[in-house]
Amino acid sequence: MLELCGVTRRAGSQIHIHPTDLALQGGTMNVLLGPTLAGKTSLMRLMAGLDAPSEGRILWNGQDVTGQRVQDRRVAMVYQQFINYPSMSVYDNIASPLRLTGQPRAEIDRAVRGTAEMLKLTPLLDRKPLELSGGQQQRCALARALVKGAGLVLLDEPLANLDYKLREELRAEIPKIFEASGAIFVYATTEPEEALLLGGNTATLWQGRVTQFGRAPEVYRRPACALTARVFSDPPMNFTPCRKEGHRLRFGHGVQAPAEGALALIPDGDYLAGFRANHLHMNVHSGSALEFRCRLGVSEITGSETFLHLTHGSDRWVALVHGVHDLPPGEVSLWLDPAHVYLFGRNGDLAAPAPYALAA
Repeated sequence: MLELCGVTRRAGSQIHIHPTDLALQGGTMNVLLGPTLAGKTSLMRLMAGLDAPSEGRILWNGQDVTGQRVQDRRVAMVYQQFINYPSMSVYDNIASPLRLTGQPRAEIDRAVRGTAEMLKLTPLLDRKPLELSGGQQQRCALARALVKGAGLVLLDEPLANLDYKLREELRAEIPKIFEASGAIFVYATTEPEEALLLGGNTATLWQGRVTQFGRAPEVYRRPACALTARVFSDPPMNFTPCRKEGHRLRFGHGVQAPAEGALALIPDGDYLAGFRANHLHMNVHSGSALEFRCRLGVSEITGSETFLHLTHGSDRWVALVHGVHDLPPGEVSLWLDPAHVYLFGRNGDLAAPAPYALAA
């Protein structure tokens, strides 16, 4: 188990990591999800021992390793810019960390071939890295990290520089690799979809704070606060003011909906309503759907989907709709099923989850 106990990281007056408590169990996949500069790499460097915390302790299986050198820890790290030795074969690349520790030749050969088989590199062991595809080169870098038998494997956006097809291939393979190795995996990404595809646990980060940690589907469906909801949505979650009065929700501009289920149980008052971009539609999807009159600024076509960049009053929204819609700027109607609406309090904490999330 890896435990972070009140860990912080400062550089002068700037706080990179606010006080953080995390417990990562052995044999788990753990995703750090957040935008650029959220603190993902800073947190991984603390876990690895590359940086020392300004405050707090780091425990490995109950032992305090806060001041221990990275060389003395069972840690492996793979970066976005994957590195292989171009003059060495794939076999020698994978074997290099074991040779540095002076392990017997037979033991090195067994470990290299076993790891290569796990990562489907066996037919490529005699090749040089530059003779491989991008995905094969990244698997070589992963193999060199895994062969050490590290108890903690840190993957810092390892697929960001690969094309779509290779990312999809490795996203499917990494959970299988993790299951076979039994190590603690920590995987940093900016993409909510990747966090859901990888499974396991997800920690959402925003400006150096861990806003929530738990099973990925649960964090996605029941974000504890508006910041978590924003981070775990792509595009970021849309928000608009809302007022609950009795059994009605009033969104302004004459739009209102019944407050049912969990929404009916919260006190009357002002809230922040949140809903994801893919829950806005260009036509009525349910009998209770709410119509919002918006102003369309830009249509952004991406293959089989279209992003609509909208303003509703003083709010700026993004809708993600299926199909190709080359629409001119101007007034449009978008429809929202109230079952997809979250309510957050004035302090940003979740007041009521969306009804669809409770049913999932």
